[in-house]
Amino acid sequence: MLYELFDWLEKTYEFPGATAMAFISTRTALAAVFSLLISLFIGRRIIKWLSKMQLKEVIREDVGLDHHIEKVGTPSMGGVIILLATLIPTVLFVRMDSIYGWLIFFVMFSLGIVGFIDDYIKVVKKDKSGLAGRFKIAGQVLVGLVLGSVLYFHPDFEAFNTLSTVPFAADLNIDYAFFGEQWGWVIYLPLAVFIITAVSNATNLTDGLDGLASGISAICGFVFAIFAYVSGRVDFSGFLDIMYLPGAGELTIFCAALVGACMGFLWYNTNPASVFMGDTGSLALGGAFGALALMLHKELLLPFICGVFFFETLSVIIQTTYFKYTKRKYGEGRRVFLMAPIHHHFEKKGWSEQKIVVRFWIITVLLGLISLLTLKIR
Repeated sequence: MLYELFDWLEKTYEFPGATAMAFISTRTALAAVFSLLISLFIGRRIIKWLSKMQLKEVIREDVGLDHHIEKVGTPSMGGVIILLATLIPTVLFVRMDSIYGWLIFFVMFSLGIVGFIDDYIKVVKKDKSGLAGRFKIAGQVLVGLVLGSVLYFHPDFEAFNTLSTVPFAADLNIDYAFFGEQWGWVIYLPLAVFIITAVSNATNLTDGLDGLASGISAICGFVFAIFAYVSGRVDFSGFLDIMYLPGAGELTIFCAALVGACMGFLWYNTNPASVFMGDTGSLALGGAFGALALMLHKELLLPFICGVFFFETLSVIIQTTYFKYTKRKYGEGRRVFLMAPIHHHFEKKGWSEQKIVVRFWIITVLLGLISLLTLKIR
C-alpha cells in the first residue's frame, strides 16, 4: 500500500526520499519496526481487555504438571496480537500486486480464524475440548488446498511449480510431476495440504511453555527471511546457484513483520507469562511457516528450520504409537518419554521452564544456521 503511495508521490511530485520505499530492504526494516511497536503498545491494551473480559487460560486437570495450575487466570487468545502485528505491516509495506503477499496473508489470516474459533470455544464457552478435531482439520485442509492450487495452477509459478530444492545438492531439485506435467497436481496438492496441516499442528503442540513457541517462531521467521531475500534477487540467486523466484523477495517483508511481532509478543509471554498466544497464534504461525516453505520451494528444509516443532510432534507420535503397541502386546501401555510433547518430558525430569525454553531456542538457532549453510555448502 505505501509502496504504491510513495511511487505515485515520486512520479507526480518528485517527493524527496520517496524512492527509498522502492527497496525491499527499506520496507523490510520498516515492517520489523512497525510490527514490534504494534505488538508492544497495542499488545498491552489487548491484554488488559482480555483480562477485563475474563478471557483466561483453561488448564486441563489431567496434564500431570502441578505447577501449571499457577497459570490459571492468565489471559489467553493473545495470538490476536501476533496476527495484528504481522498482517498490518504486511498490508502496509508489501506491494499490492504481489501474489506472494496475498497468499501468505490468506494463509495466516485464515488459520488465525480457525485458531480463534478454537480458543473462543475453550475460553468463552468454557469447553476444554475446543473446536472439534474434524472441523479444525477441515479448515487446515481447505487452506492447504487453496494455497496448493494457486501455487500449482497460477501462470506466475508455471516454470517451477512442482520443483523442490534438495539441501546440500547443487543443481538438483525434486520434481513432483512423477506421472507427467498434466498430473503433477496429484502429488503437489496433497503435499501442500499435508505441510500446512502438519506444521500448524506441530507449532500448536510446541506452545506449552512460556515463550517457547514465540521465541522459536521469531528465529524461524528470520531464517525464512534470508531465504526469501536471496531467492527473490536474480544476482544473489545466480551467485549462490539456487532457484530464482521472481517476486519472492516480498516475502522478506512479511517475515520481518512476523519476527517483530513475535519479539514484541515475547515481551509479555516470557516466564511468568502475562498472556498466552493460544491456538489463534500457534495455528497461524505454523501455517505461515508451511506456506513459506512451499512458496520458497524449501519443503525439505522444514525439519531443519522448524526442527524443534518437528521433534515435538515426533515425540508425540512415538509416545502414542509405543503406548498402543505395548498395550496390545503386554496388556499394559508403556511410555518412551515421561510425558509428551518432549518439553514436558524435561519438565518431569526437573528442568525449569526457563532452562527448557532457552535451550530449545539455542537448538533452533543451530538448526537455522545449518539450514543457511545449504546456500553455500552444495
